[in-house]
This record gives sequence, structure tokens and C-alpha cells, in this order.
Amino acid sequence: MSEGKIVAGIDVGTSKIVSIIAKIDEGASNAKTVNVLGVSEVPSVGIKKGQIVDIKEAVECINNSLDGAERMAGYSVSHAIASIGGSHIESQNSRGVVAVATRLGEISQNDLDRVIDAARAVSLPSSRQIIHVLARNYTVDGQEGIKDPIGMTGIRLEVDTHIISCGVTSLSNLEKAFSQVGIDIDAVVFNGYASSLAVLSDTEKELGVVLVDIGAGTCDISIYIEGAVAYSSVLPVGARHITNDLAIGLRISLESSEKIKLFLSGSTKKQKLAEFEEHKARENRNIDEIDLSPLSLPEEIRKVSQKTLIEGIIRPRLNEIFTMIGLEIKRSGFGGQTPSGLVVTGGGAQTIGIVNAAKRVLAMPVRVGYPTNIKGIIDEIQDTPFATVVGLCVYGGTIETPSSLPFGISLPKLPGLFLNKIFSKIIGIAKSFLP
Repeated sequence: MSEGKIVAGIDVGTSKIVSIIAKIDEGASNAKTVNVLGVSEVPSVGIKKGQIVDIKEAVECINNSLDGAERMAGYSVSHAIASIGGSHIESQNSRGVVAVATRLGEISQNDLDRVIDAARAVSLPSSRQIIHVLARNYTVDGQEGIKDPIGMTGIRLEVDTHIISCGVTSLSNLEKAFSQVGIDIDAVVFNGYASSLAVLSDTEKELGVVLVDIGAGTCDISIYIEGAVAYSSVLPVGARHITNDLAIGLRISLESSEKIKLFLSGSTKKQKLAEFEEHKARENRNIDEIDLSPLSLPEEIRKVSQKTLIEGIIRPRLNEIFTMIGLEIKRSGFGGQTPSGLVVTGGGAQTIGIVNAAKRVLAMPVRVGYPTNIKGIIDEIQDTPFATVVGLCVYGGTIETPSSLPFGISLPKLPGLFLNKIFSKIIGIAKSFLP
């Protein structure tokens, strides 16, 4: 393993803000491993459906989350990779064509940069800004399906790209929030794309797969065809709608319904349901009640019907969500090109019965996607809600970014977040004047 660089990823979500500071190690097979040094999760305030609606509250949450990760890792962060989501995300495919510049016709990195720039030249309204131009495949003198043309000989170089754009307003608010925290954004990454980097295998990407990241307020969709992203979109529905349904159906508060949902969907659900089935079979009588007394709900609900909760409230909402996802897949035009099926991740992937609901509605293979290739402090993040933030770190390891620390050295965490940021800024400014 080569000595990796330090990156920081911050996932700004509807329900939580997660910060990770990690070292990216690269193995012999170019597989990148995220060595987690520090992680912190705080509930998000001032964010709805993936977009900032109150900058002051969002800044405080980002600050708290990053501070916790910095203290755990013992590093001071001045640069980070940030996530972006929301229904303002749109995508399109574009093609670029250039002539190879070198006299001998050998394709260089400069040619790749020029052909990507040519593909980037699409007509967009002033209210939108491009955040990703992802190369799908290259064509050299009519030879298609080339993944890396550098070193090949040719005259005409073409590229098929996938362009993801976002609303200028949402991006500006995100950048402003990070600026007030004292963080420079190295890159803004679409949630769905980030999650795909963390949970999808190379085989799935090559065969064709649909990734769905179900958050609290949105569903991020990324469709891979022949190893590259071909379609991206966001649906304005999420796991919080299930919480709302439970609150209405049981006539309880949103806080209590969230506790019940997590109780049903948590790590202990399999054990609890196994015990339930065993008891039911032993007694040979109809037992359909779930004991909620351990949750200590203020409404003092002791027992509720499992059938009412799962089949009467949760399942209909899941059916609706996956019906919308199915329509979006059909709209993309790639519906019949995804034999690897559907991979569900994000916090909403923990919902009880979600795999069966997806299989029933979409009639395709379904699995739950967990972050892979991670080590270090992984007890907290080896779960679906952390797919995006792990993917941000993976993305940070693939691009050229300024060091998160001045002069590329590791500094111990200084007392006081504000002083720490000022110190990093001063050294960064001083560095800019050096030859």
C-alpha cells in the first residue's frame, strides 16, 4: 500500500449531517480503501429535501459535525468534499469530438481534457450549473467502447459523457454555508453518484445496475450501463414519508413514530421477529402484537398490531415509492439494460420489508448496498446511511485536491475550532506568496 492522502467528506442530508476524515490507501489493483480516522454524525436542522432552507442553522450543524470528526481524528480540516442532492438535480448525455493534437497521432491527457470540454459545451439556462462531466466511453477513428484511449494512435477522438447539473441557488447556499464554517469545497458530488462509488461492484456497473439511495426526504437514482453512469435523477420522496404515515395512522407525534419505525427496522428486528414467530408457533394461537413499552413513548402506547404497522401503513408507502422509481427507470430509457437489478442504500434501506416491496413492484433482483473497502473506525459506518459520505471520501481519492492540511503535514487538533480554521487560512495565504 502506498501512503495515502487525507480527505474529508461531509454529507449534508435532510435528517443528518455526517463528516468523515479518512486516509485513502491505494492497493496494487488500484482499489482504493477508505481508512476512517474520525467520524461524527449530528441531526440536521435547516435542511429540507436535501436543500438548505436556513443557512444559520445549517452552518451550526455542519460546524458541530466537522468538529466532532476533527477531534476524533486529531486533524484540522480546511478543505472537504461535499454532497449535494434535491429535486433540482438533472442529467443529460452529451458527445464531444476533437482532432488529436499531436503530430504522430498519439492520444495524450491533453486530448482527453479537450474532448471532455467539447462535450461540456451544452446549452443550459443561467439558473443551472454543471457539477459532473463523467466520461462513459471513447471512440477513436470509429472504434467504439474504449475506456482509456491514452497512448493509442488516432486522428479523431470522440467521447460520450454523462452531465449532471444542479440549481445555482442551491449550490450557492451550500458553498456559503461551508464558507461560514471556514471550509473550502474541493468538489461537490451528487449524492447518488457518491453512494454508487461506495456500494456497487465493478461487475454490477459493467452488466448494468440501478442504484437507489433512499434518504429522509429524497430518493437519489443512478443508473449504470457498461461500467459508467448513464442516468441520474432525484425523486422528492423518502423515508420521512413513512414516519409521517405512522404518525397519522397511530395518532402520535413524529418523534414517537420515528422511534417505532427504527424499532421495527433496527438491527434487532430480525431477532425480535424470530422470537415472535417462534412464540406464535409454540402457542399455536394468533399473536399479532408488538410490545412497544421499551420505547417509553409519551403517548403511552403499549402494544400495536404488527399487521397494522407493516402491511397497513409501511407497505403501501413502499409500494408507492418503488412505483415512482419504476416510472423513473422507464423514463430513462435504460429499463431493459440492467440485469444486475436494483441496489438500495441510504437510511431508508433499513426500513422493514423494503427488499420484498422492491422485488414485488419492480420484478427485478434487489439487494441492500453496504459501504465496502473501508477500515479503521468502521463500527459506526458499516451501514447503509453512511454510503454517501464513504463515497465522498472515495471520490476525494480519485481527484487532485489541495491537502486538507497546510504543507501536507498532520497537525494535532488545536483547541477551538475557530482558531484552528484561522490558523489554516493564514498558512494557506502565506503559502500562496511563496515561489
